[in-house]
Formats: sequence, C-alpha cells, structure tokens
Amino acid sequence: MVKASDRYPRRPLKGRVAIVTGSGRGIGRAIAETLAKEGASVTVTARTRKEIATIAKLIQSRGDKAIAVTADVSNPVDVRRMVNETEWRLGSPDILVNNAGHMGVIAPLWRSDPAEWWRTLEVNVRGPMLCSWAVLPNMISRRQGVIVNIGSYIGVRATPENVAYSTSKSALVRLTDGLAASVAKYGIGVFLLSPGMVKTRMMREVLGNVKSKMSDIVWSPPEAAADIVLRLACGEGKALSGRFLHVEDDFDQLVREAKRIRKENLYTLRLLKLKGPED
Repeated sequence: MVKASDRYPRRPLKGRVAIVTGSGRGIGRAIAETLAKEGASVTVTARTRKEIATIAKLIQSRGDKAIAVTADVSNPVDVRRMVNETEWRLGSPDILVNNAGHMGVIAPLWRSDPAEWWRTLEVNVRGPMLCSWAVLPNMISRRQGVIVNIGSYIGVRATPENVAYSTSKSALVRLTDGLAASVAKYGIGVFLLSPGMVKTRMMREVLGNVKSKMSDIVWSPPEAAADIVLRLACGEGKALSGRFLHVEDDFDQLVREAKRIRKENLYTLRLLKLKGPED
C-alpha cells in the first residue's frame, strides 16, 4: 500500500491550519507530525505542557510550524482559548482531529466510581463536541473543513468491564454521523476513524487490568492512523463523510465504493431486525 505521504510530493497542506488534541504522545503525536510534515501549521494540544512543548519543538526543528497550547477538551473555557490562540498565531483551523481520550474505569458498573465513570464521557464525547463547536463557525463561513474523530470498535460491541469507554465511543459514532449530515451543505467532512490496537500507554494500562496477553494482539502502528487522517485532510474520501472507518480497511476500495456505501448505508451504527410479514 502506498503511503499517503508518498502521494503528495508538494506538501499539499501548505497554508492549512490543524488542531490535534491529545497530541503529546502516541496516535495524536503521529498525526500532528504527519500533518506538519505535509505543510500544515499545527496546534499540538493536551493537558500536559511538557509533552506538547517537546513535540512542538521537534516539529519546529524540522522546519515545520507548530505551537503548543495546553487545554482540557472537556472545559469550554480551555477549548475557546485554544481555538482563539490558534487563530491568532496560525490562522483559522481547517482541520480538527479529536484524538484526546480517557479510558476511565475498568470494572463492572456497580463497582465503579460514578464521577470517574462520567469523566470518561466528559473527555470522549463532550470534548469532541466542544472542539467541533468552537471551530465550526469559521469552517462554515469559509465553506471548507475536515473533522476527524478518533473512535474505536469497542463502540459497536458490548464490553462488560469497560462500559464507560464503550458508551462514550458509541456516542461518538452518533455525534459523527449527525454532525456530518448537518454540515454537508457547507462542504465540511466529518469522519470517525478507529486506529486499531496501538501500543499506547493507555492501552498497556487497560490490557494490564484485564490481564490480556499482549503477545497475542495484532498491533497497528500509530502512523497508520496518521496516514488515513492525512488522506482525509487532503480531500480524499469526501463522499465517506459520516462513516466509521478503520485503519485496516482498504481505503482506496472504500473511496471507489463510496456511492454504494452511501446508498446501502454501510459503515454506520444501525439496528438490524429479523424481517417479518410487516417489513
């Protein structure tokens, strides 16, 4: 498979501005570095100043443009400040990647701390909502923009000891397709991307808690998600707006089959019922 970065020899995102949340490490870092390499001016943001400052300086050392802005995505004041600083220092955001996530409680519901359980929803659902809310007015006025929400397959299946996280990721599916439908007329694409199993610190903690064997897992490199985000940011797959994508999907095939995917309402979260006489 040809990497997206090899498809665009002329830095296709030059003049574009991107915000990548949770980009101090792991998947978010890979996405921020990839977008910057391809010409975008990137706001690297997370709650921990040291991490994002390091990544921003690394990007700058390569001759690319990045700034570090601390923010808690679940806090509307932080989000507004983050977007304002981006607009002031880099320009109006064209690309938003909602990557910041919180795993939260790994336990049955009745053994969970309600506040910690809800915190997962605050970060994983309220966060993308607030960030989208903050960037959309300018995207709509300019009639362009790409929003990528980082999701998970856990959002479409039952998980007995990780209900908070799966609930949040299910809600993110619905946020994505609903938002995509509402902004389509303004030329804005909204996508949900599952990055697969990536060896992040959060994932190691989760697997340690559920006692999974890490040696049995097929891992996806963080660069795989960054590659798809880049292609979406460059305008590929625009007809797939509102769909649930996965890094292991054949992206080229999805683009070719986009018309059928939309017609048959594929790659969405929906209820399937047994057909009866009344159907």
